[in-house]
Amino acid sequence: MAEGKRVALVTGGSKGIGQGIARRLVADGWHVVTADTEPKGPAEAARHVQADISDEAAVRRLIEGIARQEARLDGLVCNAGIMIRKPLRDLTLEEWSRVIGTNLTSTYLLARASEDLLRKAKGAILTIASTRAHQSEPDTESYSASKGGLLALTHALAISLGPDVRVNAISPGWINVRDEALSEEDHAQHPAGRVGRPEDIAALAAWLLGPESGFVTGAEFISDGGMTRKMIYSD
Repeated sequence: MAEGKRVALVTGGSKGIGQGIARRLVADGWHVVTADTEPKGPAEAARHVQADISDEAAVRRLIEGIARQEARLDGLVCNAGIMIRKPLRDLTLEEWSRVIGTNLTSTYLLARASEDLLRKAKGAILTIASTRAHQSEPDTESYSASKGGLLALTHALAISLGPDVRVNAISPGWINVRDEALSEEDHAQHPAGRVGRPEDIAALAAWLLGPESGFVTGAEFISDGGMTRKMIYSD
C-alpha cells in the first residue's frame, strides 16, 4: 500500500527523462511505480515492473498490479518511447509498427486500463511528446508520426476524461539524457543558453501532475530552450 501518498506510474522510468521525473516525484512525496523493458528502475522508486507497455496484456497486468498493491493511481506519466531512424525506403512495416506501438498505442492502452483508478483519484495524465511533432530531421517518419499522434491523443483524452482527469503533454527539445560532454556551440545555439536537462522536464511534469495546474488540461508545453522559435538561415 502507498500509505496515503499520491501514487504515480512512470513508464520508461529506468533512465533519461522518465528517471528524472520519477526521482522528482519521489522527492515531492509521491509513491512512484516505474515500468520499463529494462529490468531495473531508479533506486528511489517504490516499485519497478519490467513490462513492454505496447502489449495489451502487459498493460493490463501492470495496472491490475497497481490496483492490488497501491490501491490508487493519481498520476500516469506516459514517457516510454523509442526511435528507429532509417531512410523511408528501408523502414519496414514491422519497425514502423514497433515505434507507433511503443510511443503512441501504449498511451491509449494505459489510459484505458487506468481510467477507473484515475477518475476515482481525480488524477492526471501526462504524455511526453517531442518538438519533432512540429518539425523534423530526415529519416524520422515513424517517430515524428508517433509524437504528432500523441499530441492529438492528449487533447482527445482531456475532453473524454474531463472533468475527472486532466491530460496534458510536454514536448521536450534537446535534452542531455546521457550526460554527454557538449560543446559551447551546442549550448549557445539555444536561446536559453544551454541544452536541456532531465530535471527541466521533471520540474514541469511535477507541476502538471499537481494541484496548482488544476485549470490546465488538453495543453502542450514545449520545453526546448526556445529552439522552435528560432529562425535559422543558411549562409
